[in-house]
Amino acid sequence: MFCYQCQETAGNKGCTKIGVCGKTDAVANLQDLLLYLTKGLSALVNKFESVEEKFYDKISNNLFVTITNANFDEEAIFIHIFKTIELKKELIEKLNRDDLNEIESFVSSDRNELLVKSIGVGVLNTENEDKRSLVELITYGLKGLAAYNHHANVLNYRDEKVDKFISNALEKITMDLEVDELVNLVIETGKHGVMAMDLLDRANTETYGNPEITEVDFSAGDRPGILISGHDLHDIKMLLEQSKESGVDIYTHSEMLPANYYPEFKKYNHFHGNYGNSWWSQNEEFEKFNGPILMTTNCIVPPKKDNTYLNRMFTTSNAGYPGAKHINADERGYKDFSEIIEIAKNSKAPTNLENTKIIGGFAHNQVISLADKVIDEIKKGNIKKFVVMAGCDGRSGKRNYYTEFAKNLPKDVVILTAGCAKYRYNKLGLGDINGIPRVLDAGQCNDSYSLVKIALALKDALGLESINDLPIEYNIAWYEQKAVIVLLALLSLGVKNIHLGPTLPAFLSPSIAEFLVENFNIGTISNVEDDLAKMI
Repeated sequence: MFCYQCQETAGNKGCTKIGVCGKTDAVANLQDLLLYLTKGLSALVNKFESVEEKFYDKISNNLFVTITNANFDEEAIFIHIFKTIELKKELIEKLNRDDLNEIESFVSSDRNELLVKSIGVGVLNTENEDKRSLVELITYGLKGLAAYNHHANVLNYRDEKVDKFISNALEKITMDLEVDELVNLVIETGKHGVMAMDLLDRANTETYGNPEITEVDFSAGDRPGILISGHDLHDIKMLLEQSKESGVDIYTHSEMLPANYYPEFKKYNHFHGNYGNSWWSQNEEFEKFNGPILMTTNCIVPPKKDNTYLNRMFTTSNAGYPGAKHINADERGYKDFSEIIEIAKNSKAPTNLENTKIIGGFAHNQVISLADKVIDEIKKGNIKKFVVMAGCDGRSGKRNYYTEFAKNLPKDVVILTAGCAKYRYNKLGLGDINGIPRVLDAGQCNDSYSLVKIALALKDALGLESINDLPIEYNIAWYEQKAVIVLLALLSLGVKNIHLGPTLPAFLSPSIAEFLVENFNIGTISNVEDDLAKMI
């Protein structure tokens, strides 16, 4: 195998025997094959003026399956491969043409042959290092873009331009494009990332209401519970509705925390609050929860040998793990969570981890409603600067940097955050500035568009010409591919001076990294003292 798509890749070079994330070489190679077949499916889709939505859905879902920590289940990935082959055959039959030699119509359905085939279609097939770097940057951006697109699609929100861009871009990266053409495609990927994030923002807020300032309880109650993790708000809505008379409480975990901010979910009295911390702590936290766990998307950590919770862990949608039962949606999109609810009824109440409460819910609608107050504090000199500390958390000890950076910020600096990176500082008690909390949590990584809208609103309110004229610094932590599309989205908007850490991506060649530094002033982090002096 060879994989270097996440921040924790081995030696910041690449995983070659087993993924640091825990995926096996077979799973890694099958994911490469799934991506290869998806490019072929995209090339076929692009030959039609219009196709059924199921083809675009399959493209987005296949990309989502290959995101870090989403699907470790070899059997599940085989199913995605076979379905993709079926869809390719269907399109070829519709075309009824003989000049399609450039598109492999199908591969053998023999699993051993598929495993052999999977070894030869990975990242290293692109020999030129700089072109490979750009192709992978686009690929990982498309994976993040597809994830946001999927979440909007399940709520029946679609943007044909986004669907078509994903399929067109996947075909283009199979061609021998020049470096400048690939650079242009990188920026186009970012532009469509903005469109997808806007689509998802509308899907979530028009379906569940605008997030509100909310105090979230992190303590455990006395009743048994169900823990839901990942990012899919549609899943938590169905779970809350199906369990409302069960005597079981519902808890969010990690990136599902911002579900607590939405008015629609607050209607349920058995929605208790949040349990635990960032995704990488789940081995210990899932064990102590005692009840069933539902993983709706990526951010699965393989259970350790001494963990016992696998027999009460469930997956759904594009997530998967061997030994965890998978719950599929029916033709209407409905998922039956009755088995999870029954297990919960016979489980012990969660073991209490902490008695913390935090304040969140500062998405764009809420912050913009406070704009006059914020602008007034800026003009009075009480707020000197904002720091965007969005992105991902991870296991690396280097990420303690973000806790120390937040602790040492001057008290006239406000943190804007989204994503699980916030778990490094959202319990520090950093106080407020005349009623404005110094940590403004906009929500999931899926909600990063809120930070863009807040920045643009501040720019207009202050009468500035460029987003780069704002008193904002960007100190962003990355881990996986949804963070990549957020980065590309910021670049497409012309945002400069982004500090990316804890390391620059391994998939950036020296020349491409230098290009990003020269054209966008992207830099990495060093140490808290020097970076505070540089940024603040």
